[in-house]
Amino acid sequence: EYDRHLGIVNSITFFDKNRRFCSTSDDKEIPVDTKLIQNAGLHSIPTMTKSPTEKWIVGQSMDNRIVLFQLIDDKLRFAKKKAFKGHNVAGYACSVDFAPDMSFLTSGDADGKVFIWDWRNHKIVARWKAHDDCVIATLWHPHETSRIITGSWDNVIKMWS
Repeated sequence: EYDRHLGIVNSITFFDKNRRFCSTSDDKEIPVDTKLIQNAGLHSIPTMTKSPTEKWIVGQSMDNRIVLFQLIDDKLRFAKKKAFKGHNVAGYACSVDFAPDMSFLTSGDADGKVFIWDWRNHKIVARWKAHDDCVIATLWHPHETSRIITGSWDNVIKMWS
């Protein structure tokens, strides 16, 4: 049993070859196994995703940013100067996903849009109106890397090229 959170648990993500995990909660804390990441600048993070290389974990923050954590020497460190911005997710647990080669990051937003950012410079390289309601899920196809699947509160799943 793990009872370190003081608020509703939002997500759990395995990393480090599935030997460790971190979780997010409405208490704005991110415990990593037994270590706690706290930062006054962090907002609640309802979803987290690990990179294909497992060197990064990204979290969808309720302040309309995707925040980054880097795994260095078995420690997860908040990369406070790096973030992906430009979308509106406050109040929604919109998932984030990496392109299989880690060149891009994708997320939906509350306005029904899909965003793609360049991983290296954090700039938006594409965005489009995808659904009539919140795009809660985005997933990069693992083999057909030009395709993204989206799921929305409009009850529709779409595949994009």
